[in-house]
Amino acid sequence: MKKILFISNISKRITNFVIPSIEASQGLGYEFHFAANCTGAVDDAAKYNITIHHIDLFRNPFNPGNIEAYKQMLTLIEDEGFDVIHCNTPIGGVLGRLCGKKAKVSKIIYTAHGFHFYKGAPLVNRTLFKWAEMRMAHYTDALITMNNEDYTAAQKFKLRNNGNIYFVPGVGVDTKQYRIASADGAGLKNSLGLTGKDIILIAMGDLIARKNYRASIKAIAKAGNRNLQFLICGNGPDLDSLKGLAREMNVENQIHFLGFRTDIRELLTIADIFLFSSYQEGLPRSMMEAMSAGLPCISSEVRGNVDLIENGKGGYLYKPDDIEGFAGAINLLAEDKELRRKMGDSNLETIKRFDIENVKKEMKKIYERELM
Repeated sequence: MKKILFISNISKRITNFVIPSIEASQGLGYEFHFAANCTGAVDDAAKYNITIHHIDLFRNPFNPGNIEAYKQMLTLIEDEGFDVIHCNTPIGGVLGRLCGKKAKVSKIIYTAHGFHFYKGAPLVNRTLFKWAEMRMAHYTDALITMNNEDYTAAQKFKLRNNGNIYFVPGVGVDTKQYRIASADGAGLKNSLGLTGKDIILIAMGDLIARKNYRASIKAIAKAGNRNLQFLICGNGPDLDSLKGLAREMNVENQIHFLGFRTDIRELLTIADIFLFSSYQEGLPRSMMEAMSAGLPCISSEVRGNVDLIENGKGGYLYKPDDIEGFAGAINLLAEDKELRRKMGDSNLETIKRFDIENVKKEMKKIYERELM
């Protein structure tokens, strides 16, 4: 039986990130192996009939620990004799392709979840990181992109053996999971100190500079509506500074830092608006979840977001630091329930293209073309 190695970076369990590739490769008779930093992960190997390997990968590309991760990965590839490597994420993508070249693996696939040399990126991203991606393309037989900007940029790459470049609409979201009719909205609102008069905005993601929560908090303050309540779901190093900003802007009672939540679907059912002022995205899963729940979206006009939201139809798009623009859109939607419903319905239609079942079909086509 032929073997495929799917490489990620940090993984806590098998999700839609991996499942389309598992099903597509196993359907072609491949033995599926998964490699990532699985510290503290749920053991899903038996559930999906796969083999899981722990590699000491680090997200930071400059962490010296990735040298050891390279050695571990190379040993794994040489010992197992993989026929195919499908690598993902920046670090997994670089190390996987370097190891694949060294071990002379015959087929190497790379999924770019968001190139670091996006429009508006710092100079180092548009030079060093772009050069690295172009160089790594020489060791790549098939390149999969997830947004239009990356797909266009990838056309300039020279792949190994004149390889193919593909577009797949994200990692897939199970849209049906986010239409929950039985959620106890009143009870959940009460537990969070919210009332029926509140207009609830929500965002999900790590509390890091790239997510630009500062702009969202400033926009809430600029809007000047005390009925606005903003739920932020996630942890990260910026928590204290964001709390300080909320106090400084006199909206500390309107900004709710909820930390890591396991009830995102339920929280989305009580929300009225998705607010997302990120500086950079590939194709944001959090926005796809919000769209699947039928929410209108106010977001930054950056790569990935613009692939999901048409300005004025499913929501509004502004430059990441356009506080006045965000605030105006917040007030507009807060005051118009029918407009929120109309935009939410539009997003329910748009998100169908990004459903997990569609992603599975696209991945199956790619694997059939590349692996048969």
